[in-house]
Amino acid sequence: MSLVSPLRLPDTRQPSLMTRRGWWLLGLNLLIPGTAQLLAGNRRWGRFAVGATFTLWAIALAGLALFLLWRPVALTIATNVVSLWVAQLGLVFYAVLWLATTINAFTLVRLGTVAPTARGPLAAFTALSLVLAVGTTGWAAWNTGVGRDALGAVFADGSIEDPIDGRYTILLLGGDAGPDRTGLRPDSISLASIDADSGAVTMIGIPRNLYNAPFSEGSPLWGEFPDGYTCGDDCLISYLYPYAEEHPELYPDAEAEGSTPGIEAMRDAVEGVTGIPVQYTALIDMQGFEQLIDALGGVTVTLEQPVEVGTNGRPLEFVIPAGEQRLDGFTALWFARTRYNITDYQRMEHQRQLQEAMLRQLEPATVLTRFQAIAEAGTQVVKTDIPQAMLGRFADLAVQSREHPVKDLELVPPTLDNVNPDYAVARQLVADAVAPPEPAAP
Repeated sequence: MSLVSPLRLPDTRQPSLMTRRGWWLLGLNLLIPGTAQLLAGNRRWGRFAVGATFTLWAIALAGLALFLLWRPVALTIATNVVSLWVAQLGLVFYAVLWLATTINAFTLVRLGTVAPTARGPLAAFTALSLVLAVGTTGWAAWNTGVGRDALGAVFADGSIEDPIDGRYTILLLGGDAGPDRTGLRPDSISLASIDADSGAVTMIGIPRNLYNAPFSEGSPLWGEFPDGYTCGDDCLISYLYPYAEEHPELYPDAEAEGSTPGIEAMRDAVEGVTGIPVQYTALIDMQGFEQLIDALGGVTVTLEQPVEVGTNGRPLEFVIPAGEQRLDGFTALWFARTRYNITDYQRMEHQRQLQEAMLRQLEPATVLTRFQAIAEAGTQVVKTDIPQAMLGRFADLAVQSREHPVKDLELVPPTLDNVNPDYAVARQLVADAVAPPEPAAP
């Protein structure tokens, strides 16, 4: 009698033998779908299922090797919509295959011939196998689809672009369209300058109450404001957003290019203030920001002193104690927006703390376990012209950036007078902040 005979041609009169056979078939099928069919069922089907399993393993190992050896390319593939479609279809196919082989393996056990005390455990093991194998694969397929839809909803079309002077620049706008405001005005204005080699980030903070923002001759706003955005108290830099939205003829192609007149006006103003080009923009809705923080499971900040939360002229809402604090979305939003007994520049510091905390705490495990909530929040929070093709490159730089401290430059008093700013000084400060480090002396 061959070694395979007890599995393919068992003696059904021996309950103990049939019980051992059942455990072997179900256990092997959980590890390698198709093995039960190879040993005791339809061998052609078994060879197909085993081959599909080994193919999946080979693709996974190749992906891991590519990530370890050539991370930017691996991340570019992983964030490509077509790749995600293929991955989702592959996972759905494998989930169905695993479901079919598991059910068929259970029938091959011949439950009526095993020891009566083993029938319940064998049935329970089969159910557990379906949950672990099919459930996990189906969950992965579902999240792949969620991620694909989120990427398509948030990010723009476009191709890979080279950095300018060795750096990428992204304008981050925190939009605040509260009920007490006419239209949206960016409450937070930051320019992230990212070293294309090391991933080191320099954050340039621009106060929303900055006056006389200049424009280059190529800007549509140059004709309106050749001497800068000067028209009295209503010409703060943050007011450019609603101004451009009320004059869409200034940027007639903005909507077609996935932007808005307000965003383009802010881009031109920030380029004039800093003296460096803005390649991409991202508008973050401050109301939706609360949902994003909750999707991440909160964010941790360390406060040197208590923060009073509220609005000047109204009763104090609550106080965030000093020390290390884990903020949920509601508290984090208030922390970023509070005006109670603090200046605009202190509010900017709060916002920068949150930005840096999110950058540090956005761990892969957090993204994996909360992926669906993060993806859904992202589609409601962010509007950006960053093309999908650049996601792999930026994801790789984000990993590298964690190895470096974030460098901050705040263009606020006393560094820069917000009412009568010297923009030559501002541009020199920015140039110094983003300049590559001096080579070490031999």
